[in-house]
Amino acid sequence: MTMKTATLLINGEWVTENREKASVFNPYNGEVVGEQVMATESDTERALKAAVEAKQETKSIPAHTRADILHKAAFLLKERKEEFANLLSSELGKTLKNTRGEVERSLETLQLSADEAKRLMGETLPGDVSSRGEKAHASTYKVPVGVVAAITPFNAPLNLMVHKIGPAFAGGNVVILKPAPQTPLIAHAFVELLLEAGYPKHALQVVYGGVEVGQKIVEDSRTNLISFTGGIKGGSDISKRAGMKKVLLELGGNAGTIVHKDADIERASTLCAQTGFSNSGQSCISVQRIYVHASVLESFKDKVKTKVEALKIGDPVDPDTDVGTLVDENAAARVKSWIEEAVEKGADILTGGGLNKASLEPTVLFNPPKEAKVVCEEVFGPVISIIPYEYLDEALAEVNDSDTGLQAGIFSNNLSVIQKASRVLDVGGVVVNGTSNFRLDHWPYGGVKNSGIGREGPRYAVEEMTEMKMIVHLESGEE
Repeated sequence: MTMKTATLLINGEWVTENREKASVFNPYNGEVVGEQVMATESDTERALKAAVEAKQETKSIPAHTRADILHKAAFLLKERKEEFANLLSSELGKTLKNTRGEVERSLETLQLSADEAKRLMGETLPGDVSSRGEKAHASTYKVPVGVVAAITPFNAPLNLMVHKIGPAFAGGNVVILKPAPQTPLIAHAFVELLLEAGYPKHALQVVYGGVEVGQKIVEDSRTNLISFTGGIKGGSDISKRAGMKKVLLELGGNAGTIVHKDADIERASTLCAQTGFSNSGQSCISVQRIYVHASVLESFKDKVKTKVEALKIGDPVDPDTDVGTLVDENAAARVKSWIEEAVEKGADILTGGGLNKASLEPTVLFNPPKEAKVVCEEVFGPVISIIPYEYLDEALAEVNDSDTGLQAGIFSNNLSVIQKASRVLDVGGVVVNGTSNFRLDHWPYGGVKNSGIGREGPRYAVEEMTEMKMIVHLESGEE
């Protein structure tokens, strides 16, 4: 693959000269696949200044024009699906099976965002419901919040950029994009595509760098909304630093899935084996804790073990590979240490656990204790744990015994069981006869407790990224 450079975009200009550059590595083979230009403090300041100056110009772009630009971007992305999928796989270690799906979701999210640009509706409110308002009425309409800071993660870098930039622009906002340091190349490629589609160059500022760059953007009073996807620690820090501005936080979880005694075990085992290891488990809603009724435990364990061992591990750009690498060797070593801790605390390894640099074998643990990190924290790696239970209330309580609550799954064909689980589970979404790891991009996505604030999905993000403005009309009394 040709060496690529992720370049700063500030005030409509690409910035590369006299800047520190950091190499970007392929986590599978360690090869350098590109470099990123690191933003200085002065660059970040200029990006903030330029964003504020572009607010009025961006706000004045007609809704149909914003929609057309986003639709054009979707069209261009569809044409370059393989190019983007291969870049994602090389930069992240995510398999082509997964990156092709991510590109497909991304262009769909662009289309959905384009549609929302034309749905910024208001309403008319009569005043005569009050005796003081007999000669008054009000109208409301939506206006952009102004400057949206989009801070994106590495695990689904393209789609999660789209989930922030698409709705923000649909609502008439300027965006400052700060991508994850691990995946700058896909960010640069997408920004180039947006500009080719007609995206106004002053409406998007792009800076690369570490935590300090993000902190400056978050703390600055010129940003009006922070949209962040990432870990709980980072989200908590942003919440404290942001001050008097909106925050949309899509954070982590240790997703639970329940397999009840009347479940379709073939379906449940197949989906758990698939969705526990897609993107090497690097997803906020990746299957992690699987609570299985004792009566179907042995059958479920055997099926999952067989299906997981059939997964092909290898080069992410090989179309036949099912499981690639983690984002880097440090991430893989951390997950390996968590597996070892679980075993020390009494868990059994049913399969997997081998480590080779950034590649960790898909691992199935049996019955780790609830204080093990693989149960009580977010693994963010290719590990699932099977935990037996006797009574439904016990399983529901275990899923809820977490300071996070993003999504959960339940397999059952009993309506009463499904209704109870849907009511009791303290999460942002319950997936019936599916695992926690199922999301469609037009649905409201987000969690409760430490899993975040707000909801993603273009319709719901646009609501957050706009403000309601009210105009009051009083009759003057003149004829």
